[in-house]
Amino acid sequence: MNALSENRKAFFNYEIVETFEAGIELLGFEVKSVKAGQANMVGAFATIKGGEIWMTNLDIPPYQAKNTPESYNQTRPRRLLLNKKEILYLTTKMKSDRLTLLPLKMYSKKNLVKVELGLARGKRQYEKRETIKKREVGREMRRAKN
Repeated sequence: MNALSENRKAFFNYEIVETFEAGIELLGFEVKSVKAGQANMVGAFATIKGGEIWMTNLDIPPYQAKNTPESYNQTRPRRLLLNKKEILYLTTKMKSDRLTLLPLKMYSKKNLVKVELGLARGKRQYEKRETIKKREVGREMRRAKN
């Protein structure tokens, strides 16, 4: 799997409970842009509308600005491709446990663009501080080791 884009902020701001793999419905020039590594996943999230899952705020700039339609919207909602059982499971989990569905990573798999989704619970401020402290201690240990 070749990671095309990652959402590192999601791992800092949220506790990831469970992950899923989904296809994403893209236009041709959007696929080229994603494979060139231009997708921005910060601030993106998934919503459920009409029995389908839609990715909102996923920013994919045009691959070649002059060759894209004038009406192209970079942050338009994009449909995610999942089985009905998975959609039903995600719907019940999100409503009952108050979880959010976030994109964690985009990658190519057999020439298809896939999205790794994570069911996430928001971290509190003190949990974020603990994460920062652990990271700093690890850095100091590596520096002392060298």
